[in-house]
Amino acid sequence: MRSRLQMSPGPWLRSIAAAGALTLLLSAPSSLAQQPANDEAAQQAFNNSCRTCHSVKDGDNRLGPNLNKIVGRKAGSLPNYNYSPSMKDAGFVWDQDKMTRFMVKPDEVVSGNKMQPYGGVSADEASKIVAYLQAAGGQ
Repeated sequence: MRSRLQMSPGPWLRSIAAAGALTLLLSAPSSLAQQPANDEAAQQAFNNSCRTCHSVKDGDNRLGPNLNKIVGRKAGSLPNYNYSPSMKDAGFVWDQDKMTRFMVKPDEVVSGNKMQPYGGVSADEASKIVAYLQAAGGQ
């Protein structure tokens, strides 16, 4: 008679292993499928809130300056755009946090900016937009 330690794994162990493998298989495609939706949601947030006045194409200034490579750029420094005096004198470099806060409440970041009547997106939408700007601008 064999001892319990020498016996082959019981059906319960095979069931647990199969359930774990099934969980792994089901969760991987799900997480991969969510990424494009997030990219699409970020682009949609930009389109809904920013695209009328801004572009992500280098040199394509509209009512607002182009936002190509905005993260890491000094505020008010893009050539060939007529910034407000307050934006020209802002004295900071755009980062994710500053961009998000500016989109939510522009006047609290740069008082007297030209975007004042257009700001006010939610923090969630602003975060999506910053993610889109970084992806679209190569940052």
